[in-house]
Amino acid sequence: MDWERALAWVAEYERAWRAPGVDALAGLFTADATYLQAPYQEPRTGLPAIARMWEAERSGPDEQFRMTSAPVALEGDTAVVRVAVQYGGPPAQEYRDLWVIGFAADGKCRSFEEWPFWPGKGYQPG
Repeated sequence: MDWERALAWVAEYERAWRAPGVDALAGLFTADATYLQAPYQEPRTGLPAIARMWEAERSGPDEQFRMTSAPVALEGDTAVVRVAVQYGGPPAQEYRDLWVIGFAADGKCRSFEEWPFWPGKGYQPG
């Protein structure tokens, strides 16, 4: 894996999030991929489970948001990318996220892990 391919995958992820339906997921994830929405959560495993999560999590293809990303680390087949997302609302919301993306030999994601943070939310145990 190299940065050009990893960042192209991130751009395709954003396009897929903005597209109607979930057909684009097969081009992004392996059939048995795992998707972890936050540390310590149970992963979604396989395309059908990831598709159900996507449909439940997003408002739809017309959802207004701005996403930026920047590379952090690349080692072998694993990339770490810093992502910032600002939703138009109402109510307006934003978060920053680290994505840990494990790639298969064909360039599809085999494991995806998010570390999301929102303004005003504590990061220490309650």
